[in-house]
Amino acid sequence: RRLVARCAELGMVVDTSHLTMRGFWDIADMGLPMVATHSNACSVAPVTRNLTAAQLRAVGETGGMAGLNFATVFLSPEGWHSGRAGIEDCLRQLEAMIEGAGEDHVGLGSDFDGAPLPEGLASAADLPVLTAAMEGRFGAALTAKLCAGNWLAFLGRVLKG
Repeated sequence: RRLVARCAELGMVVDTSHLTMRGFWDIADMGLPMVATHSNACSVAPVTRNLTAAQLRAVGETGGMAGLNFATVFLSPEGWHSGRAGIEDCLRQLEAMIEGAGEDHVGLGSDFDGAPLPEGLASAADLPVLTAAMEGRFGAALTAKLCAGNWLAFLGRVLKG
């Protein structure tokens, strides 16, 4: 708690993506914007790494951000069992995250550091495939928010210059 308090004093963003449930709520109790840079919705893929409905609500209510994790094991139950998932699984996750946190509090989070990735999204070079699918599902304006606009707005609000 002292470390998180000091981070807050310094204007740092505290990422809860690798925390336990208790750790998440300990930070929430400190009044910080809740940020999970690469954590998905538990309602779509019920694994402990993903965020519950209450956690997603806390992200939105505190003006925080949740970033879509591309790792197949966190995208869907099938991805958890087989390591295989696709772009459609990313879209389902985004829908659930938006429903839980609100469209202003969701963005891309990736996880290109060795995690198993969805078919069609093998590297950052394939991001246009995802963004095209997002535009088809969400439209251009929301896709722009999800790809960069929400993160930029969040960082503009919370980082102290």
